[in-house]
Amino acid sequence: MDIKEKSLQKHYEWNGKIEVKSNVPINTREDLSLAYTPGVAQPCLEIQKDVNKSYELTRRNNLVAVVTDGTAVLGLGDIGPEAGMPVMEGKCALFKEFADVDAFPICIKSKDVDEIVNTVYMISGSFGGINLEDISAPRCFEIEAKLKKKCDIPVFHDDQHGTAIVVGAALINALKLADKNISDIQLVINGAGSAGIAIGKHLLNLGVKNLIMVDRNGIIADNDDFNEAQREMSKITNPGNVAGKLYDAMKNADVFVGVSAPDIVTKDMITSMKEKPVIFAMANPNPEIMPDKAKEYGAYIVGTGRSDFPNQINNVLAFPGIFRGALDSRASEINEEMKVAATYAIAELVTDNELNVDFILPDPLDKRIGKEVAKAVVKAAKDTNVARI
Repeated sequence: MDIKEKSLQKHYEWNGKIEVKSNVPINTREDLSLAYTPGVAQPCLEIQKDVNKSYELTRRNNLVAVVTDGTAVLGLGDIGPEAGMPVMEGKCALFKEFADVDAFPICIKSKDVDEIVNTVYMISGSFGGINLEDISAPRCFEIEAKLKKKCDIPVFHDDQHGTAIVVGAALINALKLADKNISDIQLVINGAGSAGIAIGKHLLNLGVKNLIMVDRNGIIADNDDFNEAQREMSKITNPGNVAGKLYDAMKNADVFVGVSAPDIVTKDMITSMKEKPVIFAMANPNPEIMPDKAKEYGAYIVGTGRSDFPNQINNVLAFPGIFRGALDSRASEINEEMKVAATYAIAELVTDNELNVDFILPDPLDKRIGKEVAKAVVKAAKDTNVARI
């Protein structure tokens, strides 16, 4: 039985990966009066006077909504909100396991941007944060931007920013091994959807100067072959005005980051890169090039999105601790400084003694990660005045 068959069997057995449990005993009439009527009226009145009391008198202070419309689920594409539910439940289970954050799946039966935004906004008073998940590009950019304007709680699209944060941590440690400076490298991102664009913006914030982005239409440029988000990236990338396709972008590059399609990186592409090339081939389930082939062709460090190869670039390293920190500081948003802080916190969990070409990121099951990321995020939230406690 392979992992897919075994997972299906387990999902039938589990009949759901999360459940709601009561936090209070209700065994006597007094218990009933305290938890429900008539006693419950008092906290209601306190919240009516000051809505911020909802964080102290309810579970809102530890509750995140995991929201999808089912249009970009894993590598499966637009399979619908109900079919996306197992992934959202899994995300909620990871929130609880790695950061003790309570999370609840919200699967919305609409592809209309404003309808989704309004739905999430209307329920946002029940939550301390919103995690957007598996929403297709370019709609995901608009949905996140509009929700950030409307909501007074953190809104975070994990496919964009969680991925970017972990790639950033992997890059910091890979460059340490390769003895290269982040401001000196040429870096290529293949795939200019939600993840690729977010990775690009985050790596620029970390100090990358020479970034080239590539899509199926070629190197990103300001023309009608690309969408608005891609054209915006064209204005802040490709300082050498390189033209052409992926092969042209990878000539003399130090780092390749793939969030695109399987088997598109060739031997010639890797051999055209600079000394000690770094390959992050993250297409799932089949990467842009298999690690053994990349190493055979001269790659110095290889990372993928898969757990069966070294250097797994996995969002679970980021999102639980980020939300833990955002909730603990009651942040109004998750800003760029908080993302950068999370990146460095993840990278620093790998000590100099541990760091090697097959170990540039901490193990996803390392229980320190959520706490250390949260600590860094809280500090950044306070330093940038978005913390409210």
